[in-house]
Amino acid sequence: MEAPLNTHHPADFPRPAFPNPVQWVTPRHLAGDDDALAERIGETLTGLGWRMWPTSRDTLLYVSPDELRGAEWVLANSPFTLGGLSVALQISARPDAVSALMEWNAYFTTGVPPEVLHDFLIALDASAVPDAGFDAPEVVVTALNDQGWLRDVDRPSTAATDPGFASHVSLEMVPPLIADADLGEDLMGWQAWAEPLFGAPYLWCANFSPSVPNELVAVFAASLASPVPVARHRLPQSAEQRLTIVHRS
Repeated sequence: MEAPLNTHHPADFPRPAFPNPVQWVTPRHLAGDDDALAERIGETLTGLGWRMWPTSRDTLLYVSPDELRGAEWVLANSPFTLGGLSVALQISARPDAVSALMEWNAYFTTGVPPEVLHDFLIALDASAVPDAGFDAPEVVVTALNDQGWLRDVDRPSTAATDPGFASHVSLEMVPPLIADADLGEDLMGWQAWAEPLFGAPYLWCANFSPSVPNELVAVFAASLASPVPVARHRLPQSAEQRLTIVHRS
């Protein structure tokens, strides 16, 4: 973990203004991030007691109290892209506080619903890291299937899509630059993405390195597929026609 090397403060990063009234919408996986993902993630991690400082790379680094978990907002100095979108957030875990080697990493672009990352971070904070257990990959697809997502006919234990065929979660060969302590060949890791309009740019993408515990990915998946409406001031243009506005009393 890198020590603070400049004098920027979170207050130096202005919060976005929201001129539009709030709307409650569903499905969550197409609702976007309200252009406020950094702020929402920061609120979650600060609430968990994680320390934050800016780094020399113009990123914001959060570290858990036991120093085993880290989350870094890297959009200003994004290391690579996923599906043509810049990586915005990298979440990591390591076996002990003195180890420089991360056991696993998870990468997220903007557009990922902040509620989903909130649930993932809450589960990570409460887990035994770097291992949360030994559940088989099917636990991820089961979490999706239980909330109405469809299992892939050819890969029912490792791939699923939403009923509208816009968002997908599957276990795939790890793409380049996904860092993991396991240096073996032909490794598999979970990928997730939303493509509201076929052939149009992705709304968001996520990649989990091979050693991310399946239980944690299942938390991400369950939150992604949740039917509970989410509040948004701005709706993503590519998904707007596929969102349902829920009127709440």
